[in-house]
Amino acid sequence: MFIYDEESQLCYFNPDSFETSDQYFLVGALFGLAIYNSTILDVALPPFLFKKLLMSGPSQGGTHSAAFRHTLQYTVEDLAEYRPALARGLRQLLEFEGNVEETFCRDFVAEVSRYGTISTIPLCNDGARKPVTNANRQQFVDAYIKFLLDTHVTRQFEPFKRGFFTVCGGNALSLFQPEEIELLIRGSDEALDVPTLKAVAVYENWRRGETQIEHPEEIDLIRWFWGEFESATPQDQRRLLSFVTGSDRIPAAGAANLVIKLQFAGKDHRRFPTARTCFNSLLLYKYPTRQDLANKLWRAISDSEGFGLK
Repeated sequence: MFIYDEESQLCYFNPDSFETSDQYFLVGALFGLAIYNSTILDVALPPFLFKKLLMSGPSQGGTHSAAFRHTLQYTVEDLAEYRPALARGLRQLLEFEGNVEETFCRDFVAEVSRYGTISTIPLCNDGARKPVTNANRQQFVDAYIKFLLDTHVTRQFEPFKRGFFTVCGGNALSLFQPEEIELLIRGSDEALDVPTLKAVAVYENWRRGETQIEHPEEIDLIRWFWGEFESATPQDQRRLLSFVTGSDRIPAAGAANLVIKLQFAGKDHRRFPTARTCFNSLLLYKYPTRQDLANKLWRAISDSEGFGLK
């Protein structure tokens, strides 16, 4: 359904997907439900997509605006978010000081890869016979970018858009900026506030007194875990958070709104920690030492597959 770019580590609609429109509708509805339920989705989509989504939203009358295609201007910067290598090539074309027609030998066509085969698609009437020159190179770049980011993925984007606005209808979204919509769906990539995560954490299945966990060995286990979390590098902290919650980001409202559950899973210290990402839960066993906990915790994180949209 989506194409992944290795350099940007972002994905975008696959214009040659065999998936039906209903599938893209469901993905759009899922994005809307993420906002509605304050749930973070681990999806690596380019920021310009959220601008595109908002500008194509329903008008005051409740119908989807058709005029957005004429008002939304796609730029090289937008393309660079998703396909940096191609954007660099187009910038070189725009900045070239020599004879563009003789040096680049380009026509007004877009080159696209379809399952290993390169095809050319005209960007205007008789584009294959229209050379790119110094005078019209900006027109070529604008047409190329609009084709890749808009026209070429219309079949996929339109049902995705309908699915999203089916869940998130109304005029309230017009008050948001695109980056705020992205923040609501993907969460924040700001530095993790581990003390706050620790302060709001919930503990289950531990032996408790009337008000708190009392048994020293269980207190040690919890303290060792938070010690590993706090002392880890920022990159490893995000890997740990992703292992527990399914995303390495925190909610838009801050770390205080992300409740991690630490569950005591039993005395079998030979087992690795287990995550239940749907519930933000981490199951810990009765490890005899902090080193034993650390070895098994980071081994579990390193060897896990995760849930990437790729």
